[in-house]
Order: sequence, then structure tokens, then C-alpha cells
Amino acid sequence: MNFVVIAKDKKAGDLRRRHRAAHLDHVAGNQDKIVYGGPLIEGGVMVGSLFVFDLPSRAALDAYCADDPYFAAPIFETVEIYESRWLVPEREPGLLTVEAARARAEAG
Repeated sequence: MNFVVIAKDKKAGDLRRRHRAAHLDHVAGNQDKIVYGGPLIEGGVMVGSLFVFDLPSRAALDAYCADDPYFAAPIFETVEIYESRWLVPEREPGLLTVEAARARAEAG
């Protein structure tokens, strides 16, 4: 199951900088759980983080976050979590064609 996590930093101070090395060490040891991850950048400044996780459940995501220094510190003001499905690029050839046909059928 894929989860998209959009986390925006607290405005106060240098929390990201203080916890970044420990966070990167944690991520390095958990790359098998992450499809994509990186900072959100605004005007050349890191203001948050974006992750796409591939995990078996929401409980597994919560366990990951509990161990990640960025979440444990916590450096984030807001955290949004969404379930998602991988469509592009296709992992299974023809998946987009099947999805388009389903969308046409549902549209009537």
C-alpha cells in the first residue's frame, strides 16, 4: 500500500538542521520502505518533507514515523497522510488502459 506524507516544518528556528543528520541516517537504513522522499523547497529554503512510502498498513507507517527523528522531534507543524495507488509509470503494462476503461464506464 502506498502512503503519501506531506509534512510542513514549524516556523520556529532550526529544528530541521539540528535533526537532519539523524533523520538521513534513519532514512538510509529504511530505503526499502520509501518509493520517493525529499525536501519541500520554497525560495531555496527547505520548508518541509514529502514522502511516498510502500508499506503494508497504516500501522507500519505509524511505526516508521515514530522512529524517524524528524517526526519524533517533532519538527513538523502539520502532517498530511493520504493513501495512494501507483499508476504512472506503469508497473503492470496496460494498467492505464484498464483504468481509463473503468473511468469511462463509471462516467456513463
